[in-house]
Amino acid sequence: MSIPTGQITGLVLAGGRGTRMGGLDKGLQLLRGEPLALHVLKRLAPQTGPVLISANRHVERYAELGAAFGATVVGDSLPGFPGPLAGLLAGLRAAQTGFVLSAPCDTPNLPADLARQLVDALDANAADIATVTTRDANGESVLHPVVALLRTSLADDLAAFLAAGERKVRAWYARHTTVEVGFTDGRAFYNANSLRELADLERA
Repeated sequence: MSIPTGQITGLVLAGGRGTRMGGLDKGLQLLRGEPLALHVLKRLAPQTGPVLISANRHVERYAELGAAFGATVVGDSLPGFPGPLAGLLAGLRAAQTGFVLSAPCDTPNLPADLARQLVDALDANAADIATVTTRDANGESVLHPVVALLRTSLADDLAAFLAAGERKVRAWYARHTTVEVGFTDGRAFYNANSLRELADLERA
């Protein structure tokens, strides 16, 4: 890869309300006997250098999960669970590397070449952000916006965007040079937003 692995910080986004899971902490729900967030850590860690977990609840539990990977837990600087961009900002601020590779805590089957493909696209397009698209059963493009490789130099702009009351990931990406990278296996990015979807993953 043109960007060394050690220059990429992995970021597991586990700071949400878990609204569609009835308020449960999504990253701590079990899949095949292990918390979802641990599955994501196991996918990200071999592709990155340092690892961070963005969490606003059960911080000690996340610290335990991340200990084997040397992961640090970071929380949102904004109150009230303001969404994934706040988690991204926490990661961008905490990272000591030039890049952050983020993924939500409920995507346990991320591809092993995720970092390589996003790095190649970021490089080829001189982009600030590289994110993921797949195709649904009808052939329509599906964006997975918070599975993304971002330059940590974007932190100040993101902070200003959030301070203005903005929350939409796509709107912030539109302010920067963003490249969408197509992946053929949509199952690799399947996310369990609800207990039913988690049960579907378990059966699969």
